[in-house]
Amino acid sequence: MFVRTIYVTGDPARIDTAIKALNTEGRELLQERPGYCGAGVFVDRDLGKLLGVSWWDTAEARHNSDEVMRSRRQAMLGPFAGTLTVENFEAVVYHPLQPPRMGGGLRITRVEFDPADIDLVTDTFLSTVAPRLEALPGLAADGLLVDRERGTGQVGALFVDRDAMVASRADQAAARHEGVAKAHVDVVGLEEFEVVHTDVHTVVHVG
Repeated sequence: MFVRTIYVTGDPARIDTAIKALNTEGRELLQERPGYCGAGVFVDRDLGKLLGVSWWDTAEARHNSDEVMRSRRQAMLGPFAGTLTVENFEAVVYHPLQPPRMGGGLRITRVEFDPADIDLVTDTFLSTVAPRLEALPGLAADGLLVDRERGTGQVGALFVDRDAMVASRADQAAARHEGVAKAHVDVVGLEEFEVVHTDVHTVVHVG
């Protein structure tokens, strides 16, 4: 599958207006688009960060939907958004383990790598990182999103609740260290979010 993310920062006091807009008008607009496979909304209320994720069955469906959504984003997010960044990825791995819950946690590890090493990065995630993540209590899903041309990606670990996410920090740090050494990637960011909403209608299961 193919993924589009929107990363929005703004006044924490206004973040609920953005959440409401995405969960009503935003979700309705997405559901009308051909090729739509699900979406998620994740927030850091303390810092005023919002991550919106939409899933598509083809790169073309993602592109076509963006032409519609681009004209509506500012109206939906304007009262909150100070900055807004859009990125596109391919979901090369997505392993669902159990249904996620509202109020759960999402940890994102942002990575950079030589585009020529994409197979090494994917194989290392499947053989080394994913098995360690999937042994963590409370893990709901894990996945690897990549931009093959730019050599950037995100490792996502979705937890059923915040307590499980917090308890996993040390073990995931060990898995991250091992994966980085084997795959020759650079970690350029590490973030945690609260799950407001998430659903994926179809999944990519590799390995």
